[in-house]
Amino acid sequence: MGLKILVTGGRGFIGSHLVRELQSRGHEVWVCDLLHSDLENYIRCDVSKYRQVEWMFEKHDFDYVYHAAAEYGRWNGEDYYENLWLTNVVGTKNIIRMQEKKRFRMVFFGSAEVYGDYDGVMSEDVMDRVPIKQMNDYAISKWVNELQILNSAKMYGTETVRVRLFNVYGPGEHYTPYRGFIPKFIYKALRDEPYTVYLGHKRTLEYVDDICRTLANIIDNFKPGEVYNLGGDEQYEIKYVSDLILKTLGRDDSKVIYKELEPFTTRIKKPDSSKAERDLGFKLTVPVEEGVRRTVEWFKELYGRKPLR
Repeated sequence: MGLKILVTGGRGFIGSHLVRELQSRGHEVWVCDLLHSDLENYIRCDVSKYRQVEWMFEKHDFDYVYHAAAEYGRWNGEDYYENLWLTNVVGTKNIIRMQEKKRFRMVFFGSAEVYGDYDGVMSEDVMDRVPIKQMNDYAISKWVNELQILNSAKMYGTETVRVRLFNVYGPGEHYTPYRGFIPKFIYKALRDEPYTVYLGHKRTLEYVDDICRTLANIIDNFKPGEVYNLGGDEQYEIKYVSDLILKTLGRDDSKVIYKELEPFTTRIKKPDSSKAERDLGFKLTVPVEEGVRRTVEWFKELYGRKPLR
């Protein structure tokens, strides 16, 4: 018998993939997000508005809540910091207040940005050992969220699992100037517009289906208070990803601007995800080359049918 599950931010990139994965496993999945929608089992709710959150939980009893709703990204958090702090911090506190009352279990979508300027292997206990300095408002807000969750667990006995996502990519991630480098590179290359590649930077890459399969596994082996990295073992040069995208599109790099180092950004992120491999069956099954090809094809389908200017 399936569980009744809410995914906040369930119309977003990762959230929408997770909803489909959970539905495929026989669960009754509800979605809340900012805009009206014709989706079934959908509730319009801005998590930063307590009245709307309370109204949603008055109508429903959920077994689990996947809390994905957030304002995403470093520069987004600089330009729209009011939205960032209201959604990420006040919004998460509103969800936690309902958790304290309704006693559902929660899976919280955190970020590898919490590791800040740390340049070693990022194991989940780094913050317990090293005085980390997060480098932007987005990162700070995500660490605040983890502290909110830990405090609630201590004071009220709430049960939450935190996951720290690294560089999830794939079809469904629409381009905006504030998204990650993969949708930005694809979109710009499709339009034959310039974009910047920083040399010397490396990132892990996790295809969205692999991540959502792991996220869905959490409720099968739920360990309250646990925190998991969901990052791959291999780091890829940003230039390699750019070259791969250009090759897939049949373009050269004549419009690419190469620079040495991006300021205020960790040069290499090296996660230790062995705990997630052990407890959640975390495994990357889609090679980066295939994942990028699928993502490029999705972008071509979405943005290639209408005038680009």
